[in-house]
Amino acid sequence: MIKDNQKVFNRLLVIMDALITAISFVLAYYIKFYILNDGPGIGVLPVQEYYKLLPFIVPGYMFLYYRCSVYSPKRTVRRRHEIYSILQANTIGLAALIIILYMIIREINFSRSVMAIFYVLNVFLTSVSRIIMRKALRTLRKRGYNLKHILLVGYSRAAEEYIDRILSNPQWGYVVCGILDEHIPGGTTYKGVKVLGTLGNLEYILPENKLDEIAITLSLKDYDYLEGVVDICEKSGVHTKFIPDYSSLIPSRPYTEDLMGLPVINIRYVPLTNTGNMMIKRAMDIVGSLFGIIITSPIMLLSAILVKCSSPGPVIFKQERVGLHNKSFYMYKFRSMAMQTAAEEKKGWTVRNDPRVTGIGKILRRTSIDELPQLFNILKGDMSLVGPRPERPQFVEKFKEEIPRYMVKHQVRPGLTGWAQVNGLRGDSSIKKRIEYDIYYIENWTLGFDIKIILMTFFTGFINKNAY
Repeated sequence: MIKDNQKVFNRLLVIMDALITAISFVLAYYIKFYILNDGPGIGVLPVQEYYKLLPFIVPGYMFLYYRCSVYSPKRTVRRRHEIYSILQANTIGLAALIIILYMIIREINFSRSVMAIFYVLNVFLTSVSRIIMRKALRTLRKRGYNLKHILLVGYSRAAEEYIDRILSNPQWGYVVCGILDEHIPGGTTYKGVKVLGTLGNLEYILPENKLDEIAITLSLKDYDYLEGVVDICEKSGVHTKFIPDYSSLIPSRPYTEDLMGLPVINIRYVPLTNTGNMMIKRAMDIVGSLFGIIITSPIMLLSAILVKCSSPGPVIFKQERVGLHNKSFYMYKFRSMAMQTAAEEKKGWTVRNDPRVTGIGKILRRTSIDELPQLFNILKGDMSLVGPRPERPQFVEKFKEEIPRYMVKHQVRPGLTGWAQVNGLRGDSSIKKRIEYDIYYIENWTLGFDIKIILMTFFTGFINKNAY
């Protein structure tokens, strides 16, 4: 069974990691004093003194690997998350080593360079070993080895989505043996997975001990069966997981609270509702917008002159948009179209070869230079450097009825650039797809994520192929 193999596999991983940690530490000494230098000089501690640290370093690092989830199952975890766990454990380990050696027991003769080289080597070698191991296991799974056999309890949207993901990722090594359901007749199949019978068959299937996991995928209307199904599964000792049939309502990483023993699931976790996060983001917006205004002022001055010369009308075009908490504000742009009446302006989006766009306007829109005045919106607090793009009130009213979760985007300030925009969803592109990217950004916001989007904007975001 997989669960027995997993125990053996985890023990082998611990042994391998322990060996890599010990080798990295000793190798760091030889790199420092025999490769980078001509050998240990006077006053340098011999390698035997470093050996004495290994009985403390190796178990300590294995404990950190365990605490940082390095040994948790990685079938469906992305490689970067595994490497992040390794990096996190090694960073904590190095910090602890420095504090203990140089501040607590004051062993100042141990080389700081050796510690730094050890950190780099251990992260690199452990990560490489994991990548090689992952590729080897995925190859084995694709060939039919090291598979996990799963039974789904309940036919629902969640069951179909789960099967879809498993079939599109054979490297995970999951095999769905069948589905049990009270309402779908036996023999019904979904992409090759057959309904085997009713929930009552669970008591007869589990004793056969041929399953590695049970996935409860009951539809909402069948949740009355949930308690009984869980009770049967736990008595069997088979690992059981619950895949709720309300993924369209609750995000993949819901924010849960413990209310004196009562679990409470928040429908939407928005990191930017935290006061500290809001202050950090606002500080970055102020600094970033001021810097942007200073750097781009020559471009904005030239653009203003060209706009003024290209056609009659104001240089700056103000348009009502919906922002944070559904409040309207006026967003600034360089005018790129001929002057229109308010009624004409509300008719719709710009389309390809739109006659209203001026010659200079085409260049400004294609290069996104027409958006630069929004740096002043950011400075005022109407917008942010990064966030969902704001929309006009009439389209907000339309989309909130047509597109599920559309209004979630108004829980944060709109942005000059965003996760959807740097992924090519700009101008005349799918609104539904944009909202998916916007909600992902809102639920997964970090300062690092903002910086990543800003950098991606510089490399991919200025030329807008969908701008007309």
